[in-house]
Amino acid sequence: MKRLRVGVVGTGALGRHHARIYSTLDTTELVAVADTSSERGQAVADACRTRWCPDYRSLFGEIDAVSIAVPTVAHEAVASEFLKRRIAVLVEKPLAANVAQAAALVAMAKDAGTTLQVGHVERFNPAAQMARGLAGSPRYIRAERTSPYAFRSTDIGVVLDVMIHDLDLILDLVGSPVVDVEAFGVSILGENEDCVQARLCFENGCVADLSANRVHPTSRRSMQIWSESGCVTVDFTTREVTHYSPSERLLHGESPLELARRPGADIEQLKGEIFGQYLRVERPDVSKADALMTELASFADCVIHGRTPIVDGAAALAAIEVADRVLHSVAAHRWNRQAGGPMGPFLTGPVAKRSAAA
Repeated sequence: MKRLRVGVVGTGALGRHHARIYSTLDTTELVAVADTSSERGQAVADACRTRWCPDYRSLFGEIDAVSIAVPTVAHEAVASEFLKRRIAVLVEKPLAANVAQAAALVAMAKDAGTTLQVGHVERFNPAAQMARGLAGSPRYIRAERTSPYAFRSTDIGVVLDVMIHDLDLILDLVGSPVVDVEAFGVSILGENEDCVQARLCFENGCVADLSANRVHPTSRRSMQIWSESGCVTVDFTTREVTHYSPSERLLHGESPLELARRPGADIEQLKGEIFGQYLRVERPDVSKADALMTELASFADCVIHGRTPIVDGAAALAAIEVADRVLHSVAAHRWNRQAGGPMGPFLTGPVAKRSAAA
């Protein structure tokens, strides 16, 4: 079978891994990597046994598909050049820097009849896939995503950099329009928000609370999904999934509360029986498959066979639209609920001090 000719634009923290994986897949041929840094680009090219070029435009006519891993502010400009030439595109998340740019890329891909996939890699995390299969119809979701400051993606804030992962996952899980958004956040180190708390209310009644912090001493990526059939907890890093659901004993009407009220009831024994006797606890085995490799292999498969990507442009645009609503809510938040009082995320830190000095 003829392999898909691919290129990678941007060989930084993520792009170098795209190049490495494409160079090993049976379905792809890594034609070249493009980067304005000769040192970085050549090093990745040498490691992947391909060539480096300083200008991504030199890839036109040589490739069938491309991964774009440049700063978010350049996503629209670079991706549009490939889409209008009918070259399939996988662009790293977020799709673009704002709703208008994201919508323009989706429209361009549709007009060109060209594959557009967005790198929401958590969709390919085996733990996320397992949790999705167990979650049922969610009624309440709580997501938490924290990490130490990485000194990258500083052109965007924590909502588009970090929270966007959970926005995409939750929109896919709930499958209902968002009717209300409330959020607040603060800038700690940079010129954008670094810590945000948001609540989404959906048309079908589901509620989701999201917390994202990229200036945190520890890393954590977790989610709780509550439905009428139980609760699923997932740790995206360790890939531990736990499913709590009512046991047959509880479903058939035997209440531990009623037993506890009886004279001489052994409360300590009942405490020990809650999980197991009354609430079933399942910890399914989760695949150790590499999520990024699965994502890139899926992209190649979609291009070769003309299939719609799991995370296409429309799905990524939906996540950015909700992210935009979160950002507007963060900017409009009044900390003392009084007109003329402090608003938005810049209460402390270098930006606030520069603004006060001005």
